Amino acid sequence: MSQGPARLCGAAASLLSPRKNCPAAWTRRFPGPQKAKREPGPGAPFPPALLRGCRLQSVRSCASEGLTVAGASRTVCSMGSSTSRLYSALAKTLSSSSSAVPQQYLEQPTQEQLEPIDPKELLEECQEVLQGRPARLHRDFVTLRNGISSSHHHPFRVMQWNILAQALGEGKDNFIKCPIEALKWEERKCLILEEILTYQPDVLCLQEVDHYWDTFQPVLSRLGYQCTFLPKPWSPCLDVERNNGPDGCALFFLRNRFQLVSSTKLQLTAKTLKTNQVAIAEILQCSETDRLLCVVVTHLKARTGWERFRSAQGSDLLRNLQDITEGAKVPLIVCGDFNAEPTEDVYKHFAASSLNLNSAYKLLSADGQSEPPYTTWKIRPSGESCHTLDYIWYSQHALNVNSALSLLTEEQIGPNRLPSLNYPSDHLSLVCDFSFNKDPDRLL
Repeated sequence: MSQGPARLCGAAASLLSPRKNCPAAWTRRFPGPQKAKREPGPGAPFPPALLRGCRLQSVRSCASEGLTVAGASRTVCSMGSSTSRLYSALAKTLSSSSSAVPQQYLEQPTQEQLEPIDPKELLEECQEVLQGRPARLHRDFVTLRNGISSSHHHPFRVMQWNILAQALGEGKDNFIKCPIEALKWEERKCLILEEILTYQPDVLCLQEVDHYWDTFQPVLSRLGYQCTFLPKPWSPCLDVERNNGPDGCALFFLRNRFQLVSSTKLQLTAKTLKTNQVAIAEILQCSETDRLLCVVVTHLKARTGWERFRSAQGSDLLRNLQDITEGAKVPLIVCGDFNAEPTEDVYKHFAASSLNLNSAYKLLSADGQSEPPYTTWKIRPSGESCHTLDYIWYSQHALNVNSALSLLTEEQIGPNRLPSLNYPSDHLSLVCDFSFNKDPDRLL
């Protein structure tokens, strides 16, 4: 597809014409087979449909999703690029000033910036931006035996993904085999959106989100998602020069599939110590079945040597979920980067919990009892790192797993591992299709 003046003029004209497609009318469609390579082309700007939604944020939305400073009457929102830990130090001062909300969020968005985006057109625009890169790596859904009989009972799709914070990818994580151009945000964000748009989850759980306000909130809200974000209290992104603010966890769900009943934001503790890790737990009501579902996103402490710390964080999260779900009366889906192998105590705590949880990706194994060999594969100066750290836990007697997205093979990933020119993160996305058990009383 040409990107000359005629194409750009056409794109500009498209901004002026109203879109007729509404998220409520979506049907799940997957793109046809792609070429082995994308057609080469000159560098393209960020897709026009995205540009319309990423520049401004209303004060109302910012206030509902921002950072609340204790004892302050105003809400301080996450800043744009080039912020640092200095922002944290200035937060209390800002909260008492007349301009506590950053200027970039004070201007009200226009009606055009609030109108729905056609997901199919947006996917095409992302693919156009990525013309100079290899094609997206292909993955298939695997139908699971325990989900066949219930697959027609209002299935819903859940996606779990650590998308790699941009500040960490370009700064602290030091992926020595990854080409520098693969980490440029202008194209990497399109790769992330391409993955989301391809699988079209009804519920989306993300970690390491440091471009929430300028990318994911404005774009996904216009795709029909309700959005919630919780930054880490002391995000490592703030130590990186020219960062985009703190990273954190984000939870999105389609408004035409679910209604929000309650939302809880948690700062996890280890014993009585408040930690830098967070979780979001939301109780949703399915619009088609009226059944309740508690969806959780979290990201536990990283690095070797912190196993006991992670275990304490996981125990704290489980205690909170017992209260939120009233002792497992509401079925659970817990998505997260646990930074823990299946041999760690935190994994064992979840597997043995009275909440009756099972790990969905175990069902891909021949015996249904083994986790995948890896969910992250990267090369750093310290060496190659290939581990299973990411999970989708679910209430196994209240929910059925109908299918799960296969993982990339070693051959697909390639010798330089992740991230790469055709995969934007060092973690693989996990995607499952769930359905409610016919008998809601069989939870326990």
